[in-house]
Amino acid sequence: MKRSLGGLLFAVVAAAGATGVATGMSRAHGNDEAFDHAQHAELFPSCLACHRGVVEARASVFPDPAGCANCHDGSDDLEPVEWEPRDGPRATNLRFEHREHVREVAREGDQEPLLCVECHAPEAAPWMTVQRAVVASCFDCHNLGPEHLAAADDTCATCHTDLADSPTLQLEQVAGFEAPPSHAEAGFAFEHGDVTDATCAICHARDFCVQCHVNAPDVEQIASLKPDERSLAIAAELPAPASHASSAFLSNHGREARESSETCAVCHTASSCTTCHVGEPELAAFLPTEGPGRGSGARIDRTPPPSHDQAFLTAHGSEAAARPETCAGCHVRSDCTECHRPGAPTGTGFHPADFMTRHPAAAYARETSCADCHATAEFCTSCHAEAGLTASDILTSSFHDGQAAFSVGHGAAARRDLETCTSCHVERDCMVCHSSTGGRGINPHGPDFDAEKLRRTNPQACTACHGREIPGAP
Repeated sequence: MKRSLGGLLFAVVAAAGATGVATGMSRAHGNDEAFDHAQHAELFPSCLACHRGVVEARASVFPDPAGCANCHDGSDDLEPVEWEPRDGPRATNLRFEHREHVREVAREGDQEPLLCVECHAPEAAPWMTVQRAVVASCFDCHNLGPEHLAAADDTCATCHTDLADSPTLQLEQVAGFEAPPSHAEAGFAFEHGDVTDATCAICHARDFCVQCHVNAPDVEQIASLKPDERSLAIAAELPAPASHASSAFLSNHGREARESSETCAVCHTASSCTTCHVGEPELAAFLPTEGPGRGSGARIDRTPPPSHDQAFLTAHGSEAAARPETCAGCHVRSDCTECHRPGAPTGTGFHPADFMTRHPAAAYARETSCADCHATAEFCTSCHAEAGLTASDILTSSFHDGQAAFSVGHGAAARRDLETCTSCHVERDCMVCHSSTGGRGINPHGPDFDAEKLRRTNPQACTACHGREIPGAP
């Protein structure tokens, strides 16, 4: 019949002729070799002759070292044996205690006695063929069915205590825990939260869960676990869900995040969003920030979308102009100026390497709009002034290519590209001559100037020279 390990009775046989000669599971100093029980088979007719602590509350489960010395005293070819039994409790998370089983079997009188050899010796083996108890013996008597790790999860507590309640377990023992087959099943990483019993606590503690779970403080099952840093000896990996491998995920994840923000908060902190959405931190408002008691969560690498290939480098300007809000999802202005505004004349960026030598002609011909990236009144002037390329007087021609008569024809140049003039000049320089209220009265308007059109579209421009008395104004 099957017997429960809740009832355990050891057959006691008188130790005739072996009184005081006791040993068992001993180890000599400096030698990790276990005690040879078989060699002493004729001396010990009873296990309890050495292991009295199995049934006696105040006795050690290990033999008395003095008992070994009774025989091993250096005479009759018996070398002296010196050893010390284990000091303190064993490093384990097993619930099993021999004395407790003895008490249980005493209360369950209908149980058959359970001999030591039934757990500590192979079946039909000679006397004193001793081995550590095998897990199969426990499963057989407890009717747990399959092999150890394949047993039902809710049966673990039959033999094991929670990790946090097993203080003697060493870090390397925790690291050596074998994972049950259920942990290797597809989808386990995303379905293990459905476990509602306390089985997880046998091997894990709160610290283990926090490795991945950003939402750990908000999950009742995790918050109820005791903390224990030893649980970190078991490596935890945070895999990406299958949905994240979809080619459309990058484009659609924003809508999905808004619809199921609690799901995202399991693995992601706010930094997951702000890694890419630099300029829009409000997008991450629904996610928690990394901190004590929360996992660091998934680490996001900012990578360009497939559209940002090599050809995109030259074509992105029109794309950005047509849909700036799309670019703003990931980019801020500094991303643009990193290329489109070199930090120094020798710096690399948007312009070709030899651009400094020909940039006056490029600016004058308006190959591109300098003002798109540069504040010309400051950017250009600061460089020109440092190089000595500025006029000492408003009407001198020192800067304008050495043309003595430049001031005579400068109006046409200004009308072609007023932007180049503003690199050195401000409006008051023009007003010295071109003002009807205090200048020399020189007319700045070209032959095709339409005063009426300007008054209709931007009368404010007229006041620069005419003040409030705009000619032809009603």
